[in-house]
Amino acid sequence: MGMDTQSDTRVGDLPLVAGEDLTGMEGLLVVLGNDAGKPVVARPVTDDALPGYLLVEGAAAGEAATVRPMDPGRNVRIRLVGSCVPGDVLVLAVTGLEINRGKVMKLPVAAGTYRGLAIAEQAGETGQLVLARPMAVGNIEVV
Repeated sequence: MGMDTQSDTRVGDLPLVAGEDLTGMEGLLVVLGNDAGKPVVARPVTDDALPGYLLVEGAAAGEAATVRPMDPGRNVRIRLVGSCVPGDVLVLAVTGLEINRGKVMKLPVAAGTYRGLAIAEQAGETGQLVLARPMAVGNIEVV
């Protein structure tokens, strides 16, 4: 038999160190970064960030938070800004507003380039944990 090249991989929720205070922020998207070579998660700070995880259990900075990889094989509930209906493409909400960091919104009609992260599977309103299917839609240019 050959060597098992996948022996140290994991499936499901993961404990990762919070790179900022994520207490009470469950349902937000987070990005993976590093602190002196160690993996940490934090809310996105740019509109073109690629959040690969959903925060399942928040934690204080430096403590272990629980995150779920954004996997199309499992739907998730993500905190929404604005409204959406089933089938809408969800993109990262405008990160310039501190309150929106890590949330999603329906693909805007305003010109710009947005990265589709998920497809809404239910109608939703601001503040709701909307049911969505993670999907690497990619960049969408609205003209």
